[in-house]
Amino acid sequence: MNTSGALSCLKEGQRARVLTILEEGSMRRRLQDIGLIEGTLVECVQKSPAGDPVAYSVRGAVVALRAEQSASVIVQL
Repeated sequence: MNTSGALSCLKEGQRARVLTILEEGSMRRRLQDIGLIEGTLVECVQKSPAGDPVAYSVRGAVVALRAEQSASVIVQL
């Protein structure tokens, strides 16, 4: 069973594939530049104690995203 949700919903160690990005303009471009494009496998590496930001492994690099940014990335769980 394949379900979709926001990247921000991933728990530490959980993986998902990017389906789409809901952002537009320069923020959409920034997310694409760091490797968040359709079909990319993303893993939640670590959440900060406060829960924001969250570190994700994307194409071999670890990137930190704020909750509002990761909520705009829709993934297949």
